[in-house]
Amino acid sequence: MSETTEAHDATADGSQTRRRFLTAATSAVGVGGVAGVAVPFLGSWNPSEKAKAAGAPVRADISKLEAGQMVVIEWRGKPVYVLRRTEEQVADLASLNGDLKDPMSEGSAQPAYIAGEGRAINDEFLVIVGLCTHLGCAPKFRPEVGAADLGGDEWLGGFFCPCHGSKFDLAGRVYKGVPASANLEVPPYTFESDNVLVIGVDAEAV
Repeated sequence: MSETTEAHDATADGSQTRRRFLTAATSAVGVGGVAGVAVPFLGSWNPSEKAKAAGAPVRADISKLEAGQMVVIEWRGKPVYVLRRTEEQVADLASLNGDLKDPMSEGSAQPAYIAGEGRAINDEFLVIVGLCTHLGCAPKFRPEVGAADLGGDEWLGGFFCPCHGSKFDLAGRVYKGVPASANLEVPPYTFESDNVLVIGVDAEAV
């Protein structure tokens, strides 16, 4: 293979990687009915781009995240969704168990210290990797209740993957009857304080 061909292949691989991440990032914008739900990226502290790509922990200030809002944080080149759930959203999770493939996340990727329907250290904050477990697309945040195109009154808010129609609830648990077979992944994380989230460090290691 010539040097020109090798250089072209390397450039193409780099461009494809960038395109995949940009697609994931820009897809994390949900549209609810007539109103759009903008999902901002939250700036992280300290690690350089190279360090983040290598898997360095990412720290983020979540003090301004209001109930019902979600932000996206980049970790290891992946979008991580951080949702501050309302009390009602947390209370509704148990009512969906019969509609889900793995309601207690027995076959899903998540740290051992994550358990139960809420799938969180603190039920108020959901932290999940925003990549569909079917083919890796970025599900859209659809918080509105009763969306006609997502199951009418049965839809209590969640995440919808437009690529092949997979649906997840507000704990990232996958619904029955969709292509995705597993719940959205929960990454290792902990809280450094009430306002500082650290992704990439297990809570048990702190």
